[in-house]
Amino acid sequence: MNLKKITILCATGIMAISCGQQIKQEKTEQDKTNDPIFAKGVKITNDNFTGTAYLNNLVTADSVNQNAVGSVTFEPGARTKWHSHPAGQIILALDGVGYYQEEGKDKVIVRKGEVVKCPIDVPHWHGASADSAFVQVAITGREKGETVWYKPVTDEEYNREPK
Repeated sequence: MNLKKITILCATGIMAISCGQQIKQEKTEQDKTNDPIFAKGVKITNDNFTGTAYLNNLVTADSVNQNAVGSVTFEPGARTKWHSHPAGQIILALDGVGYYQEEGKDKVIVRKGEVVKCPIDVPHWHGASADSAFVQVAITGREKGETVWYKPVTDEEYNREPK
């Protein structure tokens, strides 16, 4: 093989390696922005949700710390039933667009980075918007008892315009 052919092969190989690394770096940066903070968890199969939602239990309440912490991923249109918490709840929106509504109040939009404080014993529901998934971390006090579940959120309630 002559020197010219070797030079061309080496240059081609270097360009291919360089391009491959560039593509890999770009993909890695893109993947970082799409990676969830917590794993999705397991599909929720009880009847306290409408649609498809997943739960990753991050902290289980015990006698020392009576707060339960879970990451919930709601697919578009998924939501909880109306429910209340004897010790209240805090929702941290991690990704997507969701809804939150307290009994007797208008439904509101919840976006990534927002925090919702659910008052003690106030019936409410929360979930994803119709066209976006929604990921939240729920911090629920358990020192005064378990979540109380009520009726499902009707399609009419869910589809009302948020305020």
